[in-house]
Amino acid sequence: MSLITSSSDLALVCARLARHDFVTVDTEFLRETTFWPKVCVIQLASDDEAVAIDTLAEGLDMAPFFDLMANERVVKVFHAARQDVEIMWHLAKMVPAPLFDTQVAAMVCGFGDQVSYGELVQSICKISLDKSSRFTDWSRRPLSDAQITYALADVTHLRDVYRSLVARLEKSGRTSWLADEMKTLTSASTYEQHPENAWERLRNRARKPRDLAVLMEVSAWREREAQSRDVPRSRVLKDDIMVEVALAAPRTPEALAQLRSFPRGMERSRSGADILAAIERGVERDPKTLPRIDRERRNNSGGATVELLKVLLRQVAERHGVAAKMIATVDDLEAIAVDDKAKVSAMTGWRRELFGHKALELKHGRLALTVEEGKVVTLEWQDAPDASANAAE
Repeated sequence: MSLITSSSDLALVCARLARHDFVTVDTEFLRETTFWPKVCVIQLASDDEAVAIDTLAEGLDMAPFFDLMANERVVKVFHAARQDVEIMWHLAKMVPAPLFDTQVAAMVCGFGDQVSYGELVQSICKISLDKSSRFTDWSRRPLSDAQITYALADVTHLRDVYRSLVARLEKSGRTSWLADEMKTLTSASTYEQHPENAWERLRNRARKPRDLAVLMEVSAWREREAQSRDVPRSRVLKDDIMVEVALAAPRTPEALAQLRSFPRGMERSRSGADILAAIERGVERDPKTLPRIDRERRNNSGGATVELLKVLLRQVAERHGVAAKMIATVDDLEAIAVDDKAKVSAMTGWRRELFGHKALELKHGRLALTVEEGKVVTLEWQDAPDASANAAE
């Protein structure tokens, strides 16, 4: 029984799966024409079986599945879990726990940034996946045998990938590193949709406080509109138009219509009126209440330091077999360049031990970078050949 279409069968399958230490999970969904992802198929596998749940089957009660996802005795294994978990949060306001993300684990184990499932299966299982059904319409029924076979492959090989990565993490003593990353993935706040925060996607496009204030209000309006209509944000208003509106801040329908890229006729619609009201709210905001955006950070005296920190980051990542993205982001480097006590992940825990401490040493001239046999290596200042001469000077 590989395709589940009835509530009774789903309940039986989930009861069997709940007896295992872990289950692998994947979803097939569509999102091209909606704001919220439309889940079409959910795949599950244990050591004993693999099934695909037809979530579009009429009358299907998904409660047993969500109970399984909430079962704390069973580890839920995903690859690149964020969108899958977002679906479950939207459908049932729950986050699977405990959760293991093989993409994140692979980054900790040195497989590179955001390694794909196919690459992991090839590397660990020595199998090339058939991707011929990858872009099929998962909402059409009936599902073909090829689609079901493709879908199940995404959870059957995941079992071996999971075991291999767990063994590598335990051998390297990096299991706790992964636990830190899972905190973000399993936090409900990661998936909560707050329209008032929608502006952050475009935060670097604002030139001055008024621009930012208008952008915040218009972005919040667009987010609420997209959610209520269940359409992609771009179907409501494209990003470039949003920025143009924020920079120009037109106050009348006529001025709104004068914007080069603004949809014709929209200025006289309900949406046009809502946009003008949002602009008005933005213009009236007290600049002191606006968040600070460090737009010029990269252009200040820390710019050269950031470039050196990037080289150090690559060197540390290669030496320790950890994806650079796991250790620090560009934002982290920019913050460290201007503040020794920057409150960023790269300056806490294992990241500080691996990279943060060295970053400060490099920043203050107590660590040098050089090339030996074609590879970047670090050189402590006191170990440099002319260190004593420099000290004497």
